[in-house]
Amino acid sequence: MRIVVTGGAGFIGSNFVHHVLREHPADEVVVLDKLTYAGNLENLRDVEDDPRYSFVHGDICDRATVDRVAAGAQAIVNFAAETHVDRSISGPEDFVTTDVLGTHVLLEAVRTHGVGRYVQISTDEVYGDVLHGSSVESDPLRPSSPYSASKAAGDLMVLAYRRTFAAPVLITRSSNNYGPFQYPEKIIPLFATNLLDGQPVPVYGDGLNVRDWIFVDDNCRAIDLVLREGADGEVYNIGGGNEVANIDLTRAMLAALGLGDEMIRWVDDRAGHDRRYSIDCAKLRALGWEPRVAYEDGLARTVAWYRDHRAWWEKIKSGEWRRYYERQYGELS
Repeated sequence: MRIVVTGGAGFIGSNFVHHVLREHPADEVVVLDKLTYAGNLENLRDVEDDPRYSFVHGDICDRATVDRVAAGAQAIVNFAAETHVDRSISGPEDFVTTDVLGTHVLLEAVRTHGVGRYVQISTDEVYGDVLHGSSVESDPLRPSSPYSASKAAGDLMVLAYRRTFAAPVLITRSSNNYGPFQYPEKIIPLFATNLLDGQPVPVYGDGLNVRDWIFVDDNCRAIDLVLREGADGEVYNIGGGNEVANIDLTRAMLAALGLGDEMIRWVDDRAGHDRRYSIDCAKLRALGWEPRVAYEDGLARTVAWYRDHRAWWEKIKSGEWRRYYERQYGELS
């Protein structure tokens, strides 16, 4: 199968590329990535000499480029997105452009070129606050931030193409991912790299916001399963079953590095901050999927990866990233 992976130089996308090339020797992967701040070709360095891999520098909003890479493809898996909630609050326009318009361009390419499978990578954040129970795929979408609203809009566009054009589409909505190659604006890599540099970590509000965590390899296996065995037009939740309050996550990372609460910097809560996410994954489990990486093991592996790959993140945590961080949380000492 020839698979176009958009956003394949980002965190989850690059891990998915590694997974496909490792697990499916007959597959070919074409990565289309704009290489914005979170896209990094270093994430794909290990596969750049694989003859089954190729890279195209381009934007999913550019119809000509998308048409060029979609021609002859059997599948498109769309990881390309603006994803950081804080950035969506300070600048929503890029999120609407990439997450909505870009999705539309990809769907048009699916129709034009007869692509047999399209998977939209979405998020549990589209369900909004879940104070009791867990979200199922048929629940209404109640996004709280410009980021989650843009992802919800993209999901609705995908489902509309199924209804109107019988497009061969699927959607996955995963909980919070963590693991190697994650850009250090997200909580686990941000905290790991700050602590490794002897810097404090910013905890929003009272620290009791709850998220479900899934190791990125488990998510990639789930997406791959949905791509190959999911039913057209269906949505699949992907969660690790590890609901953890932010302050408990923080203290686990502090303990892993032999540090204490003196490294916590309490900061004002994020605007519109959802209290809890929780998703029901029974539909995916019916396909035969189960998470394999325990939360404690995955967290330890992730902290160790950032400790052992300092050169990767030191280049990132300078320049534009540092200026953004200090605007959000104050000066680094």
